[in-house]
Amino acid sequence: MKKFFLSLAAVVCFGASAWAVDETMNPLITSMPSLSIAPDARAAGMGDLGVATEADFNSQYWNPAKYAYMYSKGGITANYTPWLRKLVSDIDLAYLAGFYNFGDLGGGIGASFTYFSLGDVALTNANGDKIMDVRPNEWALDLSYFRKLHEYVSMSVAVRIMYSDLNNGSNSSTAGATEMYPAWTMAADIALYYRQPLELPMGTSHLALGFTLKNLGGKMTYDKVTQNFIPASMNIGMSYELPCDKFNFLTFNVEANKMLVPSRKSRYTEGFDPNDENTWQMSQDAYSALNPAKGWFQSFADAPGGSKEEFAEVRWGAGLEYSYNKQFFARVGYSYENFYKGNRNYVTVGAGFHLSIVSLDVSYCIGLASSNPLDQTMRFTLGFDLAGIKDLVDNKKK
Repeated sequence: MKKFFLSLAAVVCFGASAWAVDETMNPLITSMPSLSIAPDARAAGMGDLGVATEADFNSQYWNPAKYAYMYSKGGITANYTPWLRKLVSDIDLAYLAGFYNFGDLGGGIGASFTYFSLGDVALTNANGDKIMDVRPNEWALDLSYFRKLHEYVSMSVAVRIMYSDLNNGSNSSTAGATEMYPAWTMAADIALYYRQPLELPMGTSHLALGFTLKNLGGKMTYDKVTQNFIPASMNIGMSYELPCDKFNFLTFNVEANKMLVPSRKSRYTEGFDPNDENTWQMSQDAYSALNPAKGWFQSFADAPGGSKEEFAEVRWGAGLEYSYNKQFFARVGYSYENFYKGNRNYVTVGAGFHLSIVSLDVSYCIGLASSNPLDQTMRFTLGFDLAGIKDLVDNKKK
């Protein structure tokens, strides 16, 4: 059990904001924290951002509206991340995504499947006796529809079903512990994407803006009593691609992420006194009873530290991508989070190789905080262009 709780605590702390400013603990803990983990190597190589970057096969996770500007009519991708390897050796994240653009019929569809395994865990009783081996896991399945609204603007909507089983289907509790059950819920995403070409002497540049509201949905319960918020978020990004010449391009990206999750320590707590920290804690019953939609709006103004603390809840990412002939890529990025909000501060690097049929990307994380479990995290992405494969097959038939 010790390994299980260590793994879960690490995922929660580094998959969602965890500490408040002014040296006051104020965790934004959610169910399904794995949904906050960047699954693909390209985005991870640029500081975990992708809301406004150029469309790729993994746009389903970041902003499905980008699919409307894909150069290919369809594609699939597979992603793998060995997670928190500095703590444990068997936590893994797998992500599959794909899309198909109907073209003249208007719009297209995208889909993805996320699977997160917390490894093998031995459940024990209060005496330390082994009860059984379990393998806690979480998964999510989603479907999106995207289309262009204008030459430069597209939008998308997505629906998602998510499932979390931290006790691996075993509903029997250990001695003195609360029974745990699999939890599930549904959510929706809304996304917008703006991409406009700008003519320069050295070639055509592109300015892009992205906006998403993710995981707007119900709550999850593991004990059929306590209701837990899912990691809803608002994401805003900007990207600018600058051509150096006919073959060389530089793309500058910046992104902001705000969790739409209310604080447990809140200025909306009954009897709240800004000068008495003992009055900040919302009861578990009151927090569980909070309506999800109300919680999204409340998350912008409920922090006991006021606007300063609310601004500290914003996580920032910045990334640079260099490409040669749109085939060879080198990336670097930086992710910043306030020290008292989780301290996920790290530099990322990555590289990619793209052909007409297949693409391969890798990334590597370098933690800046001392003893950062995210340090040395690697991600791998393999993508296939279905249109390119079809053309290859058709040419062989001739």
